[in-house]
Amino acid sequence: MKKILIVDDEPNIVMTLEYTFKKSNYEVFIARDGQEALDILKTNYPDIIILDIMMPMVDGFATLEQIRKDDNLQHTKVMFLSAKNKESDIEKGLALGADAYMTKPFSIKKVVEKVEELLG
Repeated sequence: MKKILIVDDEPNIVMTLEYTFKKSNYEVFIARDGQEALDILKTNYPDIIILDIMMPMVDGFATLEQIRKDDNLQHTKVMFLSAKNKESDIEKGLALGADAYMTKPFSIKKVVEKVEELLG
């Protein structure tokens, strides 16, 4: 069973993604901010992380920087899913090591397709 960590502070987005990925046979972990995500990642190594940028405590950019420093997570794919849709935000996310960047509002079907493509 593939593991996915969903990191977002918006409950409706979390619920939609969690339901969809559980239905697709993923083991789903949830974090509501970057710090909670980093705590989960100390003991769990998901195949992919869906990461929001604008969150309390630790934002998505800082979270990704920490993820990319962790040897246990070097094979973990990271996809930003954010309302930040400026070209400079997208470039920054990819430069920090994100494998993909999708903007909100999003199509759940496209998110699932992108996750499956990243996991090959």
